[in-house]
Amino acid sequence: MASDRVHAALPDPPSKCEEGNKEEEKTFGNIFAELECVDLPLGTTLRSIYDDQPNAHKRFMEKLDARIRNHDREIEKMCNFHHQGFVDAITELLKVRADAEKLMGQVTDTNRRLQEAGREVMAQTEEVIRCRIQQRNMATTVEKLQLCIPVLEMYSKLKEQLESKRYYAALKTMEQLEKIYIPRVSQYRFCQIMAENLPRLREEIKEISMSDLKDFLESIRKHSDKVGETAMRQAQQHRTFNSAVAKQVSMGHYMKPVYSLNGRTHTHNGLMMDTGDEDEADEEILTAQDLVDFSPVYRCLHIYTVLGDRETFENYYRKQRKKQARLVLQPQANMHETVEGYTRYFNQIVGFFVVEDHILHATRGLVTRAFNDELWNMALSKIIAVLRTHSSYCNDPDLVLELKNLIVIFADTLQGYGFPVNRLFDLLFEVRDQYNETLLKKWALVFREIFELDNYSPIPVETEGEYKLVVSRFPFHDAEIEKQDFPKKLPMSQSVPQIYTQVKEFIYASLKFSESLHRSSTEIDDMLRKSTNLLLTRTLSSCLQNLIKKPHIGLTELVQIIINTTHLEQACRYLEEFITNITNVSPETVHTTRLYGLSTFKDARHAAEGEIYTKLNQKIDEFIQLADYEWGMAESDGRASGYLMDLINFLRSTFQVFTHLPNNNNDHASMSGKVAQTACMSACKHLSTSLMQMLLDTELKQISMGAIQQFNLDVIQCELFASSEPVPGFQGDTLQLAFIDLRQLLDLFMVWDWSTYLADYGQPTSKYLRVNPATALALLEKMKDTSKKNNIFSQFRKNDRDKQKLVETVVRQLRSLVNGMSS
Repeated sequence: MASDRVHAALPDPPSKCEEGNKEEEKTFGNIFAELECVDLPLGTTLRSIYDDQPNAHKRFMEKLDARIRNHDREIEKMCNFHHQGFVDAITELLKVRADAEKLMGQVTDTNRRLQEAGREVMAQTEEVIRCRIQQRNMATTVEKLQLCIPVLEMYSKLKEQLESKRYYAALKTMEQLEKIYIPRVSQYRFCQIMAENLPRLREEIKEISMSDLKDFLESIRKHSDKVGETAMRQAQQHRTFNSAVAKQVSMGHYMKPVYSLNGRTHTHNGLMMDTGDEDEADEEILTAQDLVDFSPVYRCLHIYTVLGDRETFENYYRKQRKKQARLVLQPQANMHETVEGYTRYFNQIVGFFVVEDHILHATRGLVTRAFNDELWNMALSKIIAVLRTHSSYCNDPDLVLELKNLIVIFADTLQGYGFPVNRLFDLLFEVRDQYNETLLKKWALVFREIFELDNYSPIPVETEGEYKLVVSRFPFHDAEIEKQDFPKKLPMSQSVPQIYTQVKEFIYASLKFSESLHRSSTEIDDMLRKSTNLLLTRTLSSCLQNLIKKPHIGLTELVQIIINTTHLEQACRYLEEFITNITNVSPETVHTTRLYGLSTFKDARHAAEGEIYTKLNQKIDEFIQLADYEWGMAESDGRASGYLMDLINFLRSTFQVFTHLPNNNNDHASMSGKVAQTACMSACKHLSTSLMQMLLDTELKQISMGAIQQFNLDVIQCELFASSEPVPGFQGDTLQLAFIDLRQLLDLFMVWDWSTYLADYGQPTSKYLRVNPATALALLEKMKDTSKKNNIFSQFRKNDRDKQKLVETVVRQLRSLVNGMSS
């Protein structure tokens, strides 16, 4: 107000000031408008007040005061305008207050009277309401109880089923409770408790059923032996069916053995056999269910199926059965020692797979054919490895044969359940080789014992009965011996019929293994011939070779061995006929294996002959070692040395033994003559060589002419022995030629014919063609040394010194010849 009055008193500014004021009024008006607008930020506006011009703040404060005064005037005008209406409203309100108080009293009185009048009615109404509520609650309770009673009844039924171990039914009851009954009354706490208990009960049922399954698995592991024993016994009873199979094969139809432990009927190529209804069965056919209670498996499978966890159960069952399979396939360490060990092993395996086969057909998908095949392939590889290992430890052919029969029954049993068993029959060929090896070892002992007990002398036969007994055991036929009167002797020793009989026994033993192998007669014939060849070429041949090399076997025994091998060689064709009669396979068949007995006995005979030559030479060496020459003697004794005469007598008696060699036909006669001639020639050559070595021994330094004369007498006895034809068959002086080297050497020194020797040396017609210059020089050097001791050369020095020079000349010429030969 005061500012207005100040402004009114001031004079009007010039027009230029008026324009400035207007613009200033406009600027501040915009600033006030912005300040009064609460939505805009004030920072920029306030900054413009202080930043525009000097004294802007002061002018702004002045304008602000003016603006406030204007707003005050406007507020005052508005209050003056509405003041009368406000006063009138207050007056009217004061008048109404008295009427309102009066009305309030009347309403309170009316309410009091109404409350007193309706109090009894309200009491009756509350009673009616309470009765109506009770009635409604009772109806609701009945309705809810009608809904709850079935739930409680089902839960009670569930408890009874659990107590009676009817777990599959209990699961069905749980399913009804969860899906039908509990949802109707789910709002009640006891139903919630029930619903919470059901999963726990399910888990308990799963645990109980799994525990039952574990008990079953443990039980089945113990009962597998019995199940397998029953199955294999039934398979063995049906082995008689093989004869029918053979008939079918002969008619061109093939049919497998048929039997089952699970009561099912197997059909093969149109031929059906129901083992459950066989009239000829001695006892009732047992099934797997008769021996094993499978209900835990079925029950557990149904429970896990209902619980939607079937896959877990299947995996667990298969895993556990795989573990059990590995345990079943693990053999005992001493299984190979007895047939009972193998029987238990096979029974457990058969029992395992019979149970799995029953599970396969009695359940849907718990195990599959692929799973069983996988288990079988794994088991088959393990079984074959185990049998290979343990059969190799077995040295008893009877036990190997029992093992073979067990493998055949084992294979036939599992083949009846659809398991492939070809590899088992292939294994039997390996077992057959092992069986043959054990047979060969056994027969090697038999042959060795026969040879040790043999007296190596011809068999004496006193009566015709004894002769027939020998002939019945060995195919011997000799017309000349048959014509002889009793008693007589057969050329072979007692070991020959025994060996022949044992070879036949070996063939029988080898044949036993071929039974029930479903092989053709040709294959069996081939197996028999091959095994017999092994017996002859390896076992018997080895025994003969060892016998021949034994130190106690003398020349007489060696001669008898040659006779024995000759007769055994002749008997080989009868062994061929024997095998042919067993197998009914013609020997003319293309692939028929021939027996190699001929070569075996020929080799043994050659070894015996070689041993005769060796022993003769050894005996000669023994006599030579007895020689005791006095190499410095002046004159000879006039008779041959004693050791040499003993040696010649020994040779005469020895070569008489060769008259016992078989000569019943031209071949044997020529053979025996050849052996005797070879032995005699070998003995003479060895004797000649030994005598020559005695003369040329490097340890012998001096030899007198008397010693040469004595040595000449001994060589003359050797030549007489050779010319006496100790063994017939030599032509002319063939045998004497064995001593020709000695004879020419001794004649050269005895006659002292050096001029002829040196003149004719190298000529084919030389008188001393067989005298080597080195040999002559060596002997002459030994005789030359004796001249120093006044022996033969001392006479030359006394009588004629020219002879000494002649000897020296001969020595020089001999050395020249030796040097010429060496160059």
